[in-house]
Parts: sequence; structure tokens; C-alpha cells
Amino acid sequence: MRRRRAPVREVMPDPIYNSKVVTKFINGIMLDGKKSVAETVMYSALKIAEEKTGKKGIEVFDEAIENVKPLMEVKSRRVGGATYQVPIEVRPVRQQALAIRWIIDAARKRNERTMAARLANELIEASEKRGAAYKKKEDTYKMAEANKAFAHYRW
Repeated sequence: MRRRRAPVREVMPDPIYNSKVVTKFINGIMLDGKKSVAETVMYSALKIAEEKTGKKGIEVFDEAIENVKPLMEVKSRRVGGATYQVPIEVRPVRQQALAIRWIIDAARKRNERTMAARLANELIEASEKRGAAYKKKEDTYKMAEANKAFAHYRW
């Protein structure tokens, strides 16, 4: 066994939507500890998404997170000198963390003018089951499917 498990830190729900997921997302966007900048980006992205889709911004956000959450992923496992990609199920906490990370990464790679516009468009696309973040989830799932033969190496 390695050292002790890291303590799970609770985050405060955000002031506008009263959602812990939104707070985690804002923390993910934040660079150099500039939380107010990250909040501005997030809330304006939700506003843009709301104007574009006609649905509530938080609904688009929740749908996007839900669609990007991966159920399976592969983990490298060394057995007798060979490294196998072993498919494993993803714990709910990690599902959420990966979804948040993938959406933010995909938004950063887009080429709209502002981060708020990039994020808004990525959230809209993810809620419609398309876009880079959703593709990442699909690719992860395909890899897990392809390596099903090594599932017996689970630990």
C-alpha cells in the first residue's frame, strides 16, 4: 500500500447557480489564482450559451458534463515485461473531473476570439454530443472496447 489516501476537500457551491460542479469548473478554468477572471469567463460563457440555444445556461452546462463523462478508460499495467492497456470502469468522482478537464482543454484549443466564446461553443457542442471534448470521450471508450481482451488483468 502506498501512503494514506488524499483527503477529499469539499468546495463551496457557487453564488449564482448554487452548484458545486460549477465551482469545480471555475477552479479548472482559473490560471495563476485569478478566480474572479475565471468566474467572469464562466458566467459570460453560460450567458452566451443561453442566448444561442434558448435553453438555460446551467441546463446546457449540466447536459455537456453528463455527455462527456467517460464510463470506461484504459490504464497501463505491466505484466511479465509487456505493458497492456487494461480497460477499467471510471469512478463517478473521476468521471466528473475528466469531463471538466476535457471540456476546458477542448475550449482552450478552439479559435474563437474570447475564452468565454470558446467555452460557450464547446459547452453547446458537448450538450449536442459533438465537439472535441465529446470526441475524446468516444476515443477513450473505443480504446477500452478494443482492449477488452486484457480485462482479466484488472487488479
